[in-house]
Amino acid sequence: MRVREFGDDPEVAVVAGIHGDEPCGPDAVEALLDDPPDFQRPVKFVVANERALERDVRYVDEDLNRAFPGDPDAESHERRLAHRLLAELDGCATLALHSTQSYAHPFALVDTVDHETAGRCARLPVDAVVETADYAEGRLISYPGTVEVECGLQWSEEAAANARELVTAFLAATGVLPEDAGYERHDVPVFRLTGKVSKAPASRHEVFVENFERVEPGVPFASADDTEHVAQEAFYPILMSAEGYEDVFGYAGERIGELSEFEREERQESGGASSTSVRSRSSIQ
Repeated sequence: MRVREFGDDPEVAVVAGIHGDEPCGPDAVEALLDDPPDFQRPVKFVVANERALERDVRYVDEDLNRAFPGDPDAESHERRLAHRLLAELDGCATLALHSTQSYAHPFALVDTVDHETAGRCARLPVDAVVETADYAEGRLISYPGTVEVECGLQWSEEAAANARELVTAFLAATGVLPEDAGYERHDVPVFRLTGKVSKAPASRHEVFVENFERVEPGVPFASADDTEHVAQEAFYPILMSAEGYEDVFGYAGERIGELSEFEREERQESGGASSTSVRSRSSIQ
């Protein structure tokens, strides 16, 4: 694990290289640090799984982003690394950079959408925000202050360019860089994961639908060889692709509102006004 700090006791961190086969994050961090700007508050940059990056593999022993909180005495390289990384990020507002095989444009994932995470995500150039809820076990995202971003398609030049833009925007949103260096505040839809979409072993898998676009009941959304999977109820595909995961196509989700609603709701509650929790909605919009 490689760490570079600017200033004393940083409370903001950028993490790249959690997966060794996702080079867009390390490339973005290295590009920024080749000629570091004047940071307005302390910050640290972490390239996590150097061993996997050197081998151009996702992980050495196990998926680092399923190994938290880790164990300093574990035999697994990633489980030991998870323990060290958590200690390094303790108390930090953290941006974790990833890439995916499911969607070409950036989107953010958080454990829970609240006023703080909504405010930061509103300053990021993302298409959507996903609340992972009960599907973050073992992942860095389950720890307070963490925003994960999927920068784009794995190994693509676009993902690398997006990663650089996302880092700058996050640093501006957290006061590390001047506000005008960042991304203009904007509103995007918020989704919540509701379940995994299983994938049976097959010689050929296909996905017929687009991520974040509503799938109606009765519509075929994927296939394993000649067996079609048909939606039993409406859902939004999230992180869904033919080859991204071994045993699932991805996730089903529901749309639970717009990012601005979460910021507004928090302000109303803090001011004593009554409001209905956006997160309590069960209908898919």
